Amino acid sequence: MSRANILVIQADQHRHDCLGCTGNPDVRTPNIDAIAHDGTVYENAFCPYPVCTPSRYSFLTGLHVHQHLGWSNHCTIPAGMATFPKILREAGYRTKAVGKMHFSPTYLDVGFDEMLLSEQHGVGRLDDDYHRYLREHGLIDEIDLIDQVNEYRKQAPQVYEDTLGAMVSNLDEEHHVTTWVGRHAVETIEGWEGDGNLLMASFVPPHHPYVPPAPWHEMYDPASLTLLPGYMEQCDQTDLLYARGFFPHDQWTDPQLRRVMAYYYASISQIDHWVGRMIDALRDMGVYDDTVIVYNSDHGEYLGYRHMIGKGNRMYESLIRIPTIIKLTGERERQARSSELINSTDLAPTLLRAVGQEPAADMDGRDLTQSGDERSVVFAEGSRGSEYMARSQTRKLLLNEDDQFSCFFDLEKDPHETTNLIKDPEYGDEIATLKDALMRWMLFDSRTPLHVDEDAALCSGENVVAGDQERRDEMAAYMREKITPALR
Repeated sequence: MSRANILVIQADQHRHDCLGCTGNPDVRTPNIDAIAHDGTVYENAFCPYPVCTPSRYSFLTGLHVHQHLGWSNHCTIPAGMATFPKILREAGYRTKAVGKMHFSPTYLDVGFDEMLLSEQHGVGRLDDDYHRYLREHGLIDEIDLIDQVNEYRKQAPQVYEDTLGAMVSNLDEEHHVTTWVGRHAVETIEGWEGDGNLLMASFVPPHHPYVPPAPWHEMYDPASLTLLPGYMEQCDQTDLLYARGFFPHDQWTDPQLRRVMAYYYASISQIDHWVGRMIDALRDMGVYDDTVIVYNSDHGEYLGYRHMIGKGNRMYESLIRIPTIIKLTGERERQARSSELINSTDLAPTLLRAVGQEPAADMDGRDLTQSGDERSVVFAEGSRGSEYMARSQTRKLLLNEDDQFSCFFDLEKDPHETTNLIKDPEYGDEIATLKDALMRWMLFDSRTPLHVDEDAALCSGENVVAGDQERRDEMAAYMREKITPALR
């Protein structure tokens, strides 16, 4: 019996409504839209934690951050923790990752036989394949380096500040990171032999800096773009008090925002081009129908929402909601759109069950191919566990350890979260209900899995013995011999 292939395409910091298939009036994404045409668009998909690495670990493990313990962009999940690539590899799948993973250590084994990496932040950019490739060609990604390394950002040229990092890349298209990831992804698909293949192609853009290469940077006219839902003319003072922003939220203008949008959309359209190349490769090999495809992101982007840009503030809709599209295989009944509340933790068990594999017992997510157990509330964590989200279809609670930052929104009347009702007595019972749901989720419904590492480092000493199975068998035989008379 043949085994389906899996293609995961992940972008970084892709806002949920910045695709044609999710209703954006300007951005052009015909190839991602084509996947949506053959699959399901999840309109209420949320990431579990709006930061790159924690969210990626959750995607792989099917666990929330307080369960896998990967709380920051520089962290490691416990050794031996199950991931869907590990389960697939153990089942005989050939597994490969291309692009951004953002792990510590850089090439952490989470289940991929092979990893070709293009990292952006931290020591990863000193270790990865992409930056070694650039060095071989005498190149560096100048604007990205300025944006991501504090030493250089302090010396950034004025044009970087004036454009909020929305600049044409100093690299030509051939050497741009999107091209590098896309090219290796296509080559990987073209090299598949037989069935049972997993490829995760993870793009760095549209994460800031917003640096598409020429001629992509000319694709959108900033002046003609439609400001996105949730845009506000001024930033709320409480938001500024919470975090001023990577680019200060109260110090940019509409023309600057429009330029960011144009370059952000150009980056997405360039990714879409390579998605099309991947689809073409699957079709040319005759395996498109036999391949499960997922498109998603690790978190969103404000892009003008509440007059903010980037990320790093509270878990508002534009940041915590993500695009999620799943195309399955076979003659399944397709649901074009789903409004159910889902989380990235759902994707690991869904992908495994879609190809006939059992999820790990501890995986907290639900199989989206099964109906009848839709959740009424979806949860997320933020700021190293100092903020939590509980969101129903119509209400949203952001509970912060500093109560001045706690929020409650009636999404039916206020879908763009402009009016905080946390102290409104009219909503007291509903706020209490979401608090109770959050408490139950934390205490009972999402417990941290048991972790065992038999290969953990041992202390030194002449009396210390390693876990030698032959020695253990001898000791067990001795004990059995000595205990037997006492049992008669």
